[in-house]
Amino acid sequence: MKKAAPWLIILSGVLWGTLGVSTRVLSGAGLTSMQIVIVRAWGTVLLLFPLLFLYNKELLRIRMKDLWCFLGTGVCSIVFFNCCYFKTMTLTSLSAAAVLLYTAPMIVVLLSAVLFGEKLTRRKLAAMVLAFAGCVLTTGVFRENGALSPLAIITGLGAGLGYALYSIFGRYALNRGYAPFTITAYTFLSAAVVLIPLADPGEILQTVASEKEYAAMAGYMIIFGTVAAYIVYTMGLSCVEAGKASILASVEPVVATVTGMIAFGERLKADGVLGMLLVMTAILFLNLPGKDCTQKNTI
Repeated sequence: MKKAAPWLIILSGVLWGTLGVSTRVLSGAGLTSMQIVIVRAWGTVLLLFPLLFLYNKELLRIRMKDLWCFLGTGVCSIVFFNCCYFKTMTLTSLSAAAVLLYTAPMIVVLLSAVLFGEKLTRRKLAAMVLAFAGCVLTTGVFRENGALSPLAIITGLGAGLGYALYSIFGRYALNRGYAPFTITAYTFLSAAVVLIPLADPGEILQTVASEKEYAAMAGYMIIFGTVAAYIVYTMGLSCVEAGKASILASVEPVVATVTGMIAFGERLKADGVLGMLLVMTAILFLNLPGKDCTQKNTI
């Protein structure tokens, strides 16, 4: 598990990076960004809880005193991140919003140093800078004109913070002995419950069920882009420092760029190529043997 952990985190980034296709299809079907988040949250709950009940009921047991961990991963991370990110996209360009979002690895590295005593090594700091620079170039933000408003900066950094908090609260949950499947299940249960006031189940179901393509895209988003992605990320997080994990997951924008080229014929600029190389360099820089894995809870 120790040797495979970095590759599990990279795999999660790959899975997240492919979500652009299903997101674009469902948006074209008429679902709003928040409705798509609701599809992910409730779809994950309806899929994962019955499976865990049939496979191993023990994985559904949590202690009430640890509930804050799952409120942290679900509400403080999933819900807060998405609300901030979607607001930022209405205030500035998609590229600028993405750049602000990818401040997340830096936030994780700094918070992990304070909360978990993870060392701020030169290798980690160099990889963090390379990954962020790569994300900036990959998004093509320098090709766009226009200044960021103060509100866009605040909400964008809020999205980065929310994105980062999954690694932080996920680490706390792992340290308390919870399995990745348990963490993922209760993360999305808490998110789904909070999102209920924003949901219109009838409209969402009608839209998703209206075409086979929409149902297939929703299924891919739930099974691969959410359940599988979060489980493998959390499994990797059990053996890799949170700061390193967040940097390794920066492969996501690279995969998203390649997916856009393949699925939608988007063109890749020179700065995008350089950005992808920087991200991959950062990942290779970090993909070395880490600390011993002490997490024993697996499925």
